[in-house]
Amino acid sequence: MHGTRPLSSAKPDSRPISIRIARDPNDLMLVTAIRASVYLAEQDCPIDEEFDGNDLVAAHFIGFIGGEPAGCLRVRFFGEFAKIERLAVRHQFRRSRISFKLVQASFDYIKRKGFKKVYGHAQDRLVNFWAHFGAKPLGDNRKLTFSDFSYTEMVLDLEPDPDAITLDSDPYVIIRPEGDWDRPGVLDHSSGRAVTSPLRQM
Repeated sequence: MHGTRPLSSAKPDSRPISIRIARDPNDLMLVTAIRASVYLAEQDCPIDEEFDGNDLVAAHFIGFIGGEPAGCLRVRFFGEFAKIERLAVRHQFRRSRISFKLVQASFDYIKRKGFKKVYGHAQDRLVNFWAHFGAKPLGDNRKLTFSDFSYTEMVLDLEPDPDAITLDSDPYVIIRPEGDWDRPGVLDHSSGRAVTSPLRQM
């Protein structure tokens, strides 16, 4: 869940907000740039602590305001829960609703994957932000400190998604691009071709 600095007093941005999942190296470069501008430049986080070795094993969401990359968020998955982390919003976009939109998009994604519980670490000053979504501190004294900030462990129960992906789902849905499960993908289209692989003849 991490955190960002308090909102600036600038006028809220009224340009349209869009959120999408990162799909290629260029998207990961945008994520890196956003997080570097927030955590490295503003919060003086050491680079090896911010880029902790988990970026290539996670889902990343990028938020755009009027086409400009404004924020990002990372999700990792464990046996019975998803962990939200590294929410970052560039300074000039903090009066927008981008952080709320990023969190909601990640929740929708997590629910669609069949998870019902979200866990995260909220900077202590941002506990109320996460409480807005229904997150609660995880027990008494569940605090930790890293990268020079104090954090509170938070947990949130999600309503099950009636269309969550399971072993009973259409197999073509399961092989579609992450987060884009409702639209036929390239492998759906390839299924119309005849089976011609010479390996099938052996």
